[in-house]
Amino acid sequence: MNDPLDKATSKAPPVTGEGCLSRYDPDALGPEDGTDFPDAARLWRQIQDSQRDDGDQQA
Repeated sequence: MNDPLDKATSKAPPVTGEGCLSRYDPDALGPEDGTDFPDAARLWRQIQDSQRDDGDQQA
């Protein structure tokens, strides 16, 4: 019988480790996997500022 997953249009990248320690293999990831996020630092600052502002309002 054919494997139904063979028809999938995308596949998960290879992983390293097992169980709780399994992670996507960084050597196997590339731009086509969506690993490039140039605005990550800006988003992180916005989140931190937002949380800081929320904390000021609660005080």
